[in-house]
Amino acid sequence: MILAVTGGKGGVGKSTVAYNLAAQLDGVVVDGDLAMADLPAGHGPDLHDVLAGRATPGEAVREDGPVTMLPCGRTLAGARAVDPTELTDTLETLDRTHRWVVVDSPAGLRADVGLPLAVADAAVLVTTDSTAALADALRVRELARELDAGLCRVVLNRTGADPATEAVADRFGAPVVPVPDSEALAAAQRHGRPVDRTAPDSAAATAFESLAAGVYACSSV
Repeated sequence: MILAVTGGKGGVGKSTVAYNLAAQLDGVVVDGDLAMADLPAGHGPDLHDVLAGRATPGEAVREDGPVTMLPCGRTLAGARAVDPTELTDTLETLDRTHRWVVVDSPAGLRADVGLPLAVADAAVLVTTDSTAALADALRVRELARELDAGLCRVVLNRTGADPATEAVADRFGAPVVPVPDSEALAAAQRHGRPVDRTAPDSAAATAFESLAAGVYACSSV
């Protein structure tokens, strides 16, 4: 199953959600932001190489870290050399070899944002509770609808003690999973590890477990 983790505004925590969700699902996470990669870099071929025809998806997948990953290059020259339309074939190839393919999608509404959504079976939308983030997320929600990527869950990231989950769920038309702002999650990010490995009893780890359960439920519909 191909799952696009998306959200309109940059800086809302898409990469963190994608990484931790892939860990929960025991899937492969793909850094699909071809110009502004955020996930940990690997050694050897990366997504830039795959999309430029210099490597196969299987050659670029890294299984030596805490989460199986297809990293993306970080150079402007590498980004310019790729054929973005090849991303569809790459994700479909990974879908044949992995039960879960979690794509960390670019922010905004650029053309490459629609590529993961166009091939995805479902989407997880990440936002914070700020007015600007919610407005941008709604725009991406409409794009997902146009591309027939069903919205599985909304992640309300960096929440406080009493998140407005019901209001957000009504606004987006999908169940909401709040992920609290926590030092445990921040520490896991600094060490490049999923929070369920570093702080399995934390509220953040419980939130990602709930998110994974929701994704499982979507896949069985």
